[in-house]
Amino acid sequence: MKKSLFFVAISTKVVFLLCVYALFFVSLLHKSTIEAQIQPRIMKKKLSDIRKEYSLKTLDENDVLTDPYEQFNLWMGEAIKADVPEPTAMSLATVDSNNMPSSRMVLLKELKVEGFVFYSNYHSRKGKHLEQNPYGSLLFFWPELERQIRVQGRIDKASKEISDEYYLSRPGKSRIGAWASPQSEEIPDREWLEQKHAEYEMQFVGQIPKRPDHWGGYILTPYTFEFWQGRPQRLHDRIEYYLDDQEWRLRRLAP
Repeated sequence: MKKSLFFVAISTKVVFLLCVYALFFVSLLHKSTIEAQIQPRIMKKKLSDIRKEYSLKTLDENDVLTDPYEQFNLWMGEAIKADVPEPTAMSLATVDSNNMPSSRMVLLKELKVEGFVFYSNYHSRKGKHLEQNPYGSLLFFWPELERQIRVQGRIDKASKEISDEYYLSRPGKSRIGAWASPQSEEIPDREWLEQKHAEYEMQFVGQIPKRPDHWGGYILTPYTFEFWQGRPQRLHDRIEYYLDDQEWRLRRLAP
């Protein structure tokens, strides 16, 4: 009797352990199957293997224009002529009072003697950053031309006249959007935003809404420009313009 109970106990443990091992291997198989299904969607090749050899053009300090604004206009004109998608799109980087950086894409709307003009909600994250630290950096990247331009400088609000003129040139629904969207603030859902837009459309029906005080232009007044042209073997051309006693000078930078 004791031997029978002993063998029953042993058999029970063996069966239990076999079940545990079976479940373990089934879970591993299931995990491997899921990973095999997901992996092709996530990454078909290693990021470190992605590279492009640049060879379209060159950039020499003896060939560039002496005025960086004129050089910028030259490159912008070539980007537009080449049908680069969104040639006026630029990354705007700002820093808050805790030295925490943030960047986002905005659109260049005008290049004035004073600098680069763009528009935004003054209560947005970028607006709050610029109240705390009025300096920023712009980056234009045109991969079709293997070029980028970096501009650093001080950013100040544009005049009310400049902001009003541009605001009135915008499409009607975009003008309403400046009223409806509390930019960078948390909102309940998309429906809430669309409802706000509809409410302001009803409020301004039959009239041209004036520019809201919390929305307007900014001007970045540059103190450095860097023009970058991709070259083979990562030996890229970098030409920097910098202010020296209120005069623009240029120099070549190592890639």
